[in-house]
Amino acid sequence: MNLTLKIWRQPDGASQGQMMTYPITDVSEDMSFLEMLDVLNERLQAEGEEPVAFDSDCREGICGMCGLMINGVAHGPEVTTTCQLHMRSFKDGDVVTIEPWRSSGFPVLRDLVVDRGAFDRIIAAGGYVSVNTGAAPDAHATPVPKENADRAFDAATCIGCGACVAACPNGSASLFLGAKITHLGELPQGQAERDTRVLNMVHQHDLEGFGGCTNIGECTAVCPKEIPQDVIATLNKDMRHALWHRV
Repeated sequence: MNLTLKIWRQPDGASQGQMMTYPITDVSEDMSFLEMLDVLNERLQAEGEEPVAFDSDCREGICGMCGLMINGVAHGPEVTTTCQLHMRSFKDGDVVTIEPWRSSGFPVLRDLVVDRGAFDRIIAAGGYVSVNTGAAPDAHATPVPKENADRAFDAATCIGCGACVAACPNGSASLFLGAKITHLGELPQGQAERDTRVLNMVHQHDLEGFGGCTNIGECTAVCPKEIPQDVIATLNKDMRHALWHRV
């Protein structure tokens, strides 16, 4: 198939960016979206032009590095990661607009690459548990109800790609934050720091410039791991509990 790509180009974070148009031909429907960009970059390099910078790593839908806005939708028309999006989702002659995540918490570094270090700092602010570093406990020494274990596991599947932030009209990271809070808060090992964790992580979330949640739901609609919106309710409940006990 033949496509017209409109791609955001920006040499660095301090420079003004602009949309550039690139026609591309003979795209196989079996290519992944990133493979299609690889083909474009090979052509650009052969022509002496700068290739388009974009993030990727595992290309297996695990690491969360490959976030792109495609035709105004985080990760594109399918609920998956960009690296797992295939060109069969597009039609011959389509115009495809490709942009980086748009959020003050994710400053553009170059072209389609953004700095998602804010997520790392949020996790560092409180995303840990206290454990006894002595001998390993028996496997069933701390029983965990199946309902809690399942919910903790579901929340832990968050890969921190940032699609929730990119899709949210408020630029909120509440789904990401809620997933991390729920993951640790559902387990017995996460109870010791439960109050301080949510206070510290929410504080860091706000310092990074992310917006507040108004329960629009765009975050869950694009989440490649289908993190449920009720993790935000858990986040709010834990925050109220922590504030009440701090007072």
